[in-house]
Amino acid sequence: MGRTVQAVQAITRASKVMERACGGLSLAHYRVLAAVAAGDERASRVATRLALGKPTVSASVEALCARELLVRSGVAGDQRAIRLSLTREGMMLLEVAEAAMASALEGLVARTGSRDDVIDALVALGSAIDAAAAERP
Repeated sequence: MGRTVQAVQAITRASKVMERACGGLSLAHYRVLAAVAAGDERASRVATRLALGKPTVSASVEALCARELLVRSGVAGDQRAIRLSLTREGMMLLEVAEAAMASALEGLVARTGSRDDVIDALVALGSAIDAAAAERP
């Protein structure tokens, strides 16, 4: 098995560790909440940012609204557009989930003996993912 395949397997296993750390929040729902908190207020922008189909994002938004973690509101001047925002409970759950995931990640990277290098590589990987997403038509 090549090192790239080992890296793929590590990323997929790490995602499971992150999901367990999220408690009652799936990674898909975490990603939607984080995107809305970062300023992506429309479902179409969330779908583009997360490279997900609109039906997938719509289902997540519906579930998060039902849990009262997100709210929908109209956009002045555009009757078709809907603005998404986090409720207070949504923001609190997002903060708790991010703290728990950061703690889980710290526990993992501490075992590598190269904590700072691993964190730097993960941040660089995140930037590369954003750049690749921006290039998609």
